[in-house]
Amino acid sequence: MARHFIVEADGGSRNNPGQAAYGAVVIDPESGEVIVECAELIGIASNNVAEYSGLVAGLEAVRELDPEATVLVKMDSKLVVEQMSGRWKIKHPDMKALAMKARDVLPYENVEYQWIPRAENSRADALLNMVLDSRTI
Repeated sequence: MARHFIVEADGGSRNNPGQAAYGAVVIDPESGEVIVECAELIGIASNNVAEYSGLVAGLEAVRELDPEATVLVKMDSKLVVEQMSGRWKIKHPDMKALAMKARDVLPYENVEYQWIPRAENSRADALLNMVLDSRTI
């Protein structure tokens, strides 16, 4: 039986575009336990590219745990949530490539997207800022 996970993902860029990073956490929805944390500096990029990079990283972490899993992705990026849900078109080539990459990680029908307020995305946000802060020291 496939497992179910929650992915909270975030991305940020200082000076947009500027030094960028993402953070993502994989959570067990029953216990609330954080199972995986990932964060990485991605170089000079836009905020939106960083957001998509966090999504991809979170989905790839789930695939490592269970490639048949169902996932609820929670993000504070309305753009990414709406584009990945198919309600908004993706026009920017960098984001289009990252969206295709995200769609290929897990079966499309196994992933649901939900927009959340920024305050509810604090774990992923803290990870990406930790990476960005360590880069600027």
